[in-house]
Amino acid sequence: MKKNNLKILIVALILTASQGIQAQAWGDFTAVRAEVDFSIHLREWDGFGFNYVQVAQTLNYDEDSQEYGGFSLLTEKERQEIIDLVFGDDGLKPGVIKMFYDPWHQESPDGPFDHERSTEWMCYFVREGLKRARARGDSITIFTTLYGPPPWATKQQFLRGRDLDPDQKYNLAKYMIHWVKWLREVEHFPVKYISLHNEGEDWMRWPADGLSGNIGEGHDYNLYWPPEQVVDFLKFMRPMLDAEGLQDVGLTPGETTNWYRFSHWGYADAIAADPGALQNLGLVTSHGFYSGNYGRWFGEHRSVGIDLLREKKPSLHAWVTSTSWSRMDADNLKEMHGNIYTAKVNSITPWAGIQRPAKWVGGDPNPGSAFQISEEGAYEVRRGYYYYKQICRAGQPGMAVAKTIAMDSEVAVIAFARNGTKHPDAFILVNISQWNKKIKVQVKGGSSDTYEAFRTSDEEDRYKPLGTFTLDQNDIIEYEMPVRSATTFYAK
Repeated sequence: MKKNNLKILIVALILTASQGIQAQAWGDFTAVRAEVDFSIHLREWDGFGFNYVQVAQTLNYDEDSQEYGGFSLLTEKERQEIIDLVFGDDGLKPGVIKMFYDPWHQESPDGPFDHERSTEWMCYFVREGLKRARARGDSITIFTTLYGPPPWATKQQFLRGRDLDPDQKYNLAKYMIHWVKWLREVEHFPVKYISLHNEGEDWMRWPADGLSGNIGEGHDYNLYWPPEQVVDFLKFMRPMLDAEGLQDVGLTPGETTNWYRFSHWGYADAIAADPGALQNLGLVTSHGFYSGNYGRWFGEHRSVGIDLLREKKPSLHAWVTSTSWSRMDADNLKEMHGNIYTAKVNSITPWAGIQRPAKWVGGDPNPGSAFQISEEGAYEVRRGYYYYKQICRAGQPGMAVAKTIAMDSEVAVIAFARNGTKHPDAFILVNISQWNKKIKVQVKGGSSDTYEAFRTSDEEDRYKPLGTFTLDQNDIIEYEMPVRSATTFYAK
């Protein structure tokens, strides 16, 4: 009986001590309570991406070749400097590349293809990037998006015509397939997915009669893709890919403007209701643009459509295939937090990372970027690059999104577990407020007690090294987050 009482006393003392530790850890009401648990994997992470846009709007390629990415204006030395900043050992190290497929590759459905004329600099960018990644043993996944079809594929028979000519649907599928085969067989690019459209849900971009192109000259290429058309292509295009030896190239449903439209405008429901389309769906895709204000461009980070499809096909991954750089600030990483933890995606690729503003008609509505190129042939590394570096380097392909919490809505905590890869556990702390904030982060399930930190802020910090931080006896890092900043911690 005495021995039992002694055991009870010991257990009580242990519990009391444990509660004391927790009280000591969380009793500071001047600090934000946060947690990272590397042992809880929410989903596999496929990596962050990059997008070089060459041709997006021009209505006459012979008169205006556009070259929005701007590499044509730079010296070879300058181009290589940017390639290193993106793909080099100390660069962004993206795991995904997006390649647009413009309407200028075939003048008639039975005519010859010219895949080089309008893609020279985009292919150069990808080619040089793959060299850097492969040299260190990394891989990059490429997906290609039909930016808009040639005029012959539309009922209107002009560029940016609204409606698909149903008699040309198989020829349009061949147009996409020919491009993928050329990229794989000639350029030896590892193209993994074909995306059917770019914001093709937005029927309001055209006048009601469809007798002219997009309303306004500032819009990029489009074709209207109703849900039924997406379902149809998913069903008949899969056998066409297989017949061309492209069994390992997956189909995506195209890219709506945001996840709200993907679900609420009927695309996810249409695919889920059709067994053939669902079976042939290789990847869920949408742009991830965020707008919290109700109205024309409302778009929230919602997982409803993704969840619906994953219920029926649990293996599906979901990718953000374009999203804003915002003002290239801390808010931009908060948006990415929403796509990762609320929309539940496996990858994010922002809109054009290298921009030549003079070549976007009417001014780009999403002017943030990593690099900007002037008409004089000079390039600038912008603040957006350094914010993106905070998260892009941390979340490498094959890692896992780890569970996080933060008891402050002006703070975002994003974490990636190594998941058996060579990459270190990493987490990012984001402060979008106008005030410094003290935070106490309890780190669980990690591979190290010591973390190396780097910081970018809206003010002066540009991926600034901060030295090392060591977990205390309660596995906590206490850190003062500067106003509007992001700090990445890498396990050592």
